[in-house]
Amino acid sequence: MSAEATATPVTAPPGSPSRRGPLPRLLRDRVFRRYWSAQTVSYFGDEISALALPLLAVLVFQATPAEMGYLTAAALVPNLLFSLLAGAWVDRYPHKRRLMILTDLGRALLLTAVPVAYLLGVLTLTQLYVVAFAVGTLAVLFEVARGPLFVSVVARPDYVEANTLVNGSRAMSHVAGPSIGGALVQVLTAPIALIADALSYVVSAYFLMRIRPTEPAPARGGLALGGGLGFIARTPMIRAILLGTTTLNLFNFMLAALFVLYATQELGLSPGLLGAVLGAGAVGGLIGAALTGPLVRRFGVGLTLLAGFVLFPAPMLLIPLAGGPTPLVVGMLFAAEFLAAIGVMLLDITTGSVQTALTPQTLLARVAGARRTINYGIRPIGALLGGALGSTLGVRPALWIATAGALAGVLWVFFSPVRHLRDLPEQAD
Repeated sequence: MSAEATATPVTAPPGSPSRRGPLPRLLRDRVFRRYWSAQTVSYFGDEISALALPLLAVLVFQATPAEMGYLTAAALVPNLLFSLLAGAWVDRYPHKRRLMILTDLGRALLLTAVPVAYLLGVLTLTQLYVVAFAVGTLAVLFEVARGPLFVSVVARPDYVEANTLVNGSRAMSHVAGPSIGGALVQVLTAPIALIADALSYVVSAYFLMRIRPTEPAPARGGLALGGGLGFIARTPMIRAILLGTTTLNLFNFMLAALFVLYATQELGLSPGLLGAVLGAGAVGGLIGAALTGPLVRRFGVGLTLLAGFVLFPAPMLLIPLAGGPTPLVVGMLFAAEFLAAIGVMLLDITTGSVQTALTPQTLLARVAGARRTINYGIRPIGALLGGALGSTLGVRPALWIATAGALAGVLWVFFSPVRHLRDLPEQAD
């Protein structure tokens, strides 16, 4: 077998079934399977570090609410600083796959530095901020390059199915990742658990090395930093989706900055139990991924997307409401995670497919960079705001504000052409 696979985007003949045999049709294509495998293993590692890094700050350095906000913000602020520039550059860089491989390996090295410093007795909270910032910067490059590679591997009629498979892997990582991460932190300590995430990036790079799809031709001309923003501004459906998800993320990351601190200190959950609750609740993501395709076929893309905007944030109201005996607390957190996981799959699969369908290939990285500048750029602001409100008002009142505010995101999409979509839209000019 050759070291790399070469293929054009996979699609099915008209009228052919999407499944035949034990595997979905797309996973029987070698190139897509390796692309999907790279995403899958990386998602699992991400889930481990998403729990291990804040637990490390809480358990080793006794981080305050404000410091937890700084740590979350450090990982997210590169989206605000670099996404536009990265998108403009990546659209003109001919080797997107190669760039993704290099960023995978770079993140593996950065995360490995944390347990090494810990074992040498020189790890500081400042180092965690620096590593989080550097890993976040490489993630920006990886993600803006992923869109052009996706359309090199998947044909347009398969966008929803391919996004369902990729997001299904993400849902599975939400199920198993926190449980594995919590167990690793409990047994090995939080710094050592980060080695698992570093290894996941190495494996992701290996799978990407094994494919060689025909990538979109690089865009010509200068960097045109405003190209992606201009396209979003004159495309009503992408604009409405972006405003809605940005509003949702502002408040959701207020919650994210405080959640581990709240669950461990105010609710008294151990790292292992917290990981188990998050993992069990995330089973809803698997259900959401499985339901999205049938719901799109039954109700259309627009209504399914709208449902995701409601079902994702609404169950999170149970988090600040949690209290009482430990079994009751665990049940409420499980219900919040389970229902929200269904909603986020409906939201991510449909928004990803609609935005990819609308965007010309020569603009994919620039539009992705512009979206990340706004949508992800708001996240560190949300994290800092959550830390500030947690320090001034208290953690639980800050969580009430965060969970209630996240519901406002649906208004942008409700009053837009998106809710009338039956099928994927045609590519915009």
